[in-house]
Amino acid sequence: MSFFLDNWTLFAIAIASGGMLLWPALGGAARGGGLNPNEVVQLMNREKAQVIDVCSADEFAAGHVVGARHIPLDELESRLPQVVKNKALPVVMVCASGARSGRAVAVARKLGYDKAHSLAGGMGAWRAASLPVEKA
Repeated sequence: MSFFLDNWTLFAIAIASGGMLLWPALGGAARGGGLNPNEVVQLMNREKAQVIDVCSADEFAAGHVVGARHIPLDELESRLPQVVKNKALPVVMVCASGARSGRAVAVARKLGYDKAHSLAGGMGAWRAASLPVEKA
């Protein structure tokens, strides 16, 4: 028992460092399933994830993820069931910065798309990862 009392600072440091290691995992759950660009590419390749761009028409034309379908955020609730018929497949929502795609994930989950995710950082993160972009 005296060992623990004499070395309480070491235990405090160990607990704090463990908490810092867990923080990104807990933060990822809180932000609604935001994925980094590499995770999105893996979902696209392994599970045939459908990418939905919820940007405005001008932003979509300026550049979007290769193969992404365009559904503006205000039309998402009515058009998503027509575009993505299989609710079991993953759906990745993308916008310019990641803010609108977070709201789009909430709409998609409300519609029954349990595997709806958001691209954390939006197209900025996609471009920063040097991933391919196509223009309409």
